[in-house]
Amino acid sequence: MKPHLAHFRFHGCLKDFFPPEQREDLISCRFPGNPAIKDPIEVLGVPHSEVGAIRVNQVPKDFDYQLQPGDNVDVHPRHPPPPEYPPSFVVDVNLGKLARWLRLLGFDTTWRNDLDDREIVDISVGESRIILTRDRRLLFRRDILHGYWIRSDQPDEQVVEILERLALWQHIHPFRRCTDCNGLIQVIAKEKIAHKLEPLTRKYYRDFFRCSQCGKIYWRGSHYDNLMKRLQALNHARDHHHQHQ
Repeated sequence: MKPHLAHFRFHGCLKDFFPPEQREDLISCRFPGNPAIKDPIEVLGVPHSEVGAIRVNQVPKDFDYQLQPGDNVDVHPRHPPPPEYPPSFVVDVNLGKLARWLRLLGFDTTWRNDLDDREIVDISVGESRIILTRDRRLLFRRDILHGYWIRSDQPDEQVVEILERLALWQHIHPFRRCTDCNGLIQVIAKEKIAHKLEPLTRKYYRDFFRCSQCGKIYWRGSHYDNLMKRLQALNHARDHHHQHQ
C-alpha cells in the first residue's frame, strides 16, 4: 500500500518537542491507511496528554478523526487547569528534587523512588493526578489523561516551569505538606512532643508542627530560614522569567 502524506504544524509549547530549526516548519508525515490522528501526532514525538485543540483543514477535530491524504493539521497545546482547581501530581522516580519542591510549596504530590511506569499511570488515572516526567515515552500510554513533559533538567528551573505553565503561582501555600511523605502539616502542642526534642530545640523554640502522616516534627529554626531563602529565590526566578518574555 502506497503511503499517504499529511502536513502538521505544532503551536505554542508543543514546539519544544522539536529541534529549534524545525519548530516553525510545516512537518510532513507519511502514513498508511487512515489512522486515528492521535497516532501520527505521537509518532512525530508529541504526547497526546499535552495536546489541546486539533484543527484539520481549519475544522476542529478530536483524537478519533481518521487522517486523510493531503490533510493540513494544526495542533495546539492543552490549556492549564482552571485556577480555582490547583492540580495534584504524581512525579516520575527520577524527579525526586522536584517532588520535594512541589510539596514545600503546598501541592499534593505523590512520589516514591520505587514506582514503576505502570504504577505511575495507575495512580494518575485512579486519582486524577498529572504525571510529571522527563521521559516522554511514558506519556504515550493510551490511558493517560493528564501528563506533562518537563523541559528543563534542573530542579529549580523545573519548578518555575511547572508554576508558570500551569498558572499556579497564586496557589502556593508553603509548609502545608511534609516534604518527606506529602502528609498535611498540623500545629502540635509543644508538651505533646517535648520528649522527642533535642534539649536546645526544647529550650529555644515554642511553636511546633507535625506531619499528620509520618509524624515528622517541624519548627522555625535554621532549616526554616533556609527554606524561606529558597522561596525568595523562586520569586526572583519568576520575576526574571517575566522580564524576558
